[in-house]
Amino acid sequence: MIKRSLTLLALACGALGPATAAGEEASGEGMVFGGAGERYEVEIREAQLRRRPGADDEPGVQRRPGPAGEPVPPPEVPPPDPTAVEPPPPGAFPGDFLSLPDRWRIVEGIGVNERWWDPYNQNTLKGDRPIFGTHDWFVLLTGISDTVVEPRSTPVPVGIQSGDPGSNDVFGDTEQFLFSQTLLLSASLIKGDTAFKPQDLEFRLTGAFNYNYTEAEEDRFLFTDPGEGQTRNDFDFGLQEAFVDYHIRNVSERYDFDSIRVGAQPFTADFRGFLFQDNNVGVRLFGTRDNNLWQYNLAWFRRSDKDVNSGLNELTTEGLRDDDVFIANLYRQDFPVLGMTSQGVVVHNRSRDDAQQDANGFPSRPAEAGFVELRDYDVTYTGLNFDGRVGRLNLTASGYFAFGETENSLFTGEDSDIRSFFVAVEPSIDFDWIRLRLSGLYASGDDDVFDDTDTGFDAIFENPLFAGADTSYWIRQGIPFIGGGFVALNGRNGVLANLRPNKEQGQSNFVNPGISLIGAGADLDITPEFRLSFNANYLRFNETESLEELRQQSDVGNAIGWDLSTAAIWRPWLNQNVVLRLSGAVLVPGEGFDDLYTSEDGDDLFYSVLGNLVLVY
Repeated sequence: MIKRSLTLLALACGALGPATAAGEEASGEGMVFGGAGERYEVEIREAQLRRRPGADDEPGVQRRPGPAGEPVPPPEVPPPDPTAVEPPPPGAFPGDFLSLPDRWRIVEGIGVNERWWDPYNQNTLKGDRPIFGTHDWFVLLTGISDTVVEPRSTPVPVGIQSGDPGSNDVFGDTEQFLFSQTLLLSASLIKGDTAFKPQDLEFRLTGAFNYNYTEAEEDRFLFTDPGEGQTRNDFDFGLQEAFVDYHIRNVSERYDFDSIRVGAQPFTADFRGFLFQDNNVGVRLFGTRDNNLWQYNLAWFRRSDKDVNSGLNELTTEGLRDDDVFIANLYRQDFPVLGMTSQGVVVHNRSRDDAQQDANGFPSRPAEAGFVELRDYDVTYTGLNFDGRVGRLNLTASGYFAFGETENSLFTGEDSDIRSFFVAVEPSIDFDWIRLRLSGLYASGDDDVFDDTDTGFDAIFENPLFAGADTSYWIRQGIPFIGGGFVALNGRNGVLANLRPNKEQGQSNFVNPGISLIGAGADLDITPEFRLSFNANYLRFNETESLEELRQQSDVGNAIGWDLSTAAIWRPWLNQNVVLRLSGAVLVPGEGFDDLYTSEDGDDLFYSVLGNLVLVY
């Protein structure tokens, strides 16, 4: 019995195989155990199957899925490919790095050659290949042609020195015509491979040439001297950019950085250009943090006068104004929600400007309104701006509060405090090829022009992309308020009703009527090349006391009227290299606009047509 038990235990544990132990006798496929007249036969195959995965359940035994005893198929070996290339033997290549003498031009060996006129393939002039035999110096050349054809009509105050004996009304013929051709040439010399990291160094120079021709139907509208006539030809050259950009350091493995830029350079204080968008001489420190989630700017700019006919920078030393802008802003991506970029900004404007006349003889500083005296002011703007998405909703929002002090206030000639504010919101939503937009804007006005607080909001140098931008009649056209070019109701390419001579050379004015705008629009991408846009905006003055005092006219209404516009944009190559735009707008005057303007033609509508062709290399 003891021997039987030990033998069964050995078989269960796999100690015995086909061979027999001592005292055992081979018998076919089984084994016979002798001893004490007892005979036991154990099937070897059953013992082996019991140990294979897939056999009957036994605790503690790991099994392979599938029926018991299923054979394991051998791995498939693909047939040899007679066209395959044998792998190189070990040692065929050295273990160290092999450098290429010029990795940018290696494609020339397979027939890919550059064409200097083609900016979308390998092109040394567009920064695709290094120059002068170096490996990290690149050149980038850009050329832009901007052609504008603009028939329009605006109210035209008739000067008392008008040479036309038939112009007896306060306002004369409204028809005007403008042609403007601008050629911009830019060259950048860049050090550093910018595929994955910021450039190390950049030198940039950008010049602009402009020719413009203007016709009007009234004397003293284009020139302060009525003897100059009713047409104007003007040539101008401006240096728009001339700066050095130096990469100070990287601050993370993801190439967060600090850089500094010195010289004449462009800058926009917010997303839509509501407060300050200009090219000026200055110093800008900027960079990123936390994988580009944070971006910052610290900047100082000394403003320069612009030519009022072309808008280009004046090149002379007299063109630099005693007017400084200090800016600090901070951007945060994906805040407060994913897809939204938020910005906090503080801007300080210090103005100590001297007297100035524009190229047409009209006074720019001081303005010919109220107390005609130069004004020194210090004003600080604090703002919050948002741009991005909240779910399906696209959203842009801006808010500013302005505070400070000014000397020689417009109506009192005394020192005044500045307290004003501005809010703009533009939500939109996309439905396939259609985008629907709403626009809302409020800029505070001054309801008591003789107190010691100026509450009308004014920007430093606005150029808003909002509510149709320059497609809109009100934003595109500067409407004269006093004389042909002495004081304007609003600025050209501006939304504020600020009563300044012009934004190119004039000072900010915080005694103004303010403005409200409510609008709706739609952008229709008819094809990938062709877009139609429609806009309808309702505008009104918030306060009319400043208008009534300057005109010596009581009970001026608040309604400016309806601004209706449409635009067609065609990009034949699906890019920005050729853009043709044609837009038309009309202003349907409201009660307030009618109170301020009447015309010799008895016009009930004022119109603006804009044809614009942009070519970019």
